[in-house]
Amino acid sequence: MAKSHRPRKGSRAFWPRKRAKRIFPSVKSVPDSRDDNVAPLAFAGYKAGMTSVSYIDNRKASANSGKEIVEAVTVLDCQPLSVIGMKLYRQGERGLVSEGTVWHENLPRDLGRALDVPKKPHMKKELVDKKLDGLSEIRIIVSTQPRGSGIGKKKPEVFEIPLSGDVEKQWAYALERLGKEILPADVFAQGEVVDVKAVSKGKGFSGVVKRFGVKIRGRKHGGKRRLIGNIGSRTPARVLPGAIAMAGQLGFQTRTEYNKKILKIGEGGIVPRGGFVNYGRVPKNYMLIQGSVPGPRKRLVVLRKAMRWKGSPAPVEIKHVSLEPQQ
Repeated sequence: MAKSHRPRKGSRAFWPRKRAKRIFPSVKSVPDSRDDNVAPLAFAGYKAGMTSVSYIDNRKASANSGKEIVEAVTVLDCQPLSVIGMKLYRQGERGLVSEGTVWHENLPRDLGRALDVPKKPHMKKELVDKKLDGLSEIRIIVSTQPRGSGIGKKKPEVFEIPLSGDVEKQWAYALERLGKEILPADVFAQGEVVDVKAVSKGKGFSGVVKRFGVKIRGRKHGGKRRLIGNIGSRTPARVLPGAIAMAGQLGFQTRTEYNKKILKIGEGGIVPRGGFVNYGRVPKNYMLIQGSVPGPRKRLVVLRKAMRWKGSPAPVEIKHVSLEPQQ
C-alpha cells in the first residue's frame, strides 16, 4: 500500500531561501553569561583553507582515548580586531533600542571604505556622563584589519560584539578597550568549543533536484524528468509556501554550525609549501578549527561562545600540523 503522506521538501528552519543581506554575519544570539570576568563573546577571522593535524584524543569515552588521531581542520586568519566604538542599548517593548554610539577619537584610515565616518568622532559628554540605570546592554564596535592578513584587500568589515557581565562592568571594559586591539586569545581558549557563523558558498539559481533533493522522474513519465509533477492540489486553490519544492537561489545564505572545537590558537603564521590555494599565506595570528566551516576561501567567519555546550575547555596536545603542498 502506498504512503498516506509525503513530508514537505526542505527544512522550514531555513526559509525563505534567499540571498544573505551582506557577505558576513552578525552576532545577535549569545549565551546568557553574567560572569565576573568581562570579555567579548565573539571573534572573527578569514577562511584561508584546510589542512590536517595529528593530536592525542583526550576523550575518556572515546574508542581512541589516549591514541594519536588525524583529523581535518580549517585554518582561520585571525588578525586583531580594532575597537573603534561602543553602542548603548536599553530594553524596549520589541527588543533592544539604541541609546547612542560612542566613537573613538582616532579611527582607522580604511574605515571610510566601509561606512560614513563621523566628521567629528569623539566621546559625547552626555553619553559618558549618562546614568547606566536605564541601560540593559553595551556592545563594542570592532573593525577588521585585512591589510595585515593574506587576503589582499583594504576594505574592513565593521560589526558589533556583545560582552559578558553586567552593564557597569561592560561600560568599564568598553571604555578601557576603546582604541585598542582584541586578540583571539583574549576571547577563546585552546580546546574550547564554539559556534561558527558564515555566509555559505553561493551557487546561483538551481533546480529542484539539486536544491531540495527531489527524485528524478522515470524515463517514461510525461513532461520533464528533473521537474516536479504538480505544484499542489485543487484544494486549497493556491500554492502553499514551503510545501512545494521550487527552483530558486541555492547558497549564499547565513548558516550556523554548532560545537566546533578550537584545536589551536597560534602566532607567527602558518604557511604550507606553496601557500594556501586561492589565498596565499597566513602571516600572523591564526586558529585551527576542527572539521569544516561554511563559506569559501577569503570569506569572514564569525566565532561565538557555544550556545549548546555546557562543558569546559579541554587541553589539546597537537603532535603534528601538515604543511604539505596543496597544489
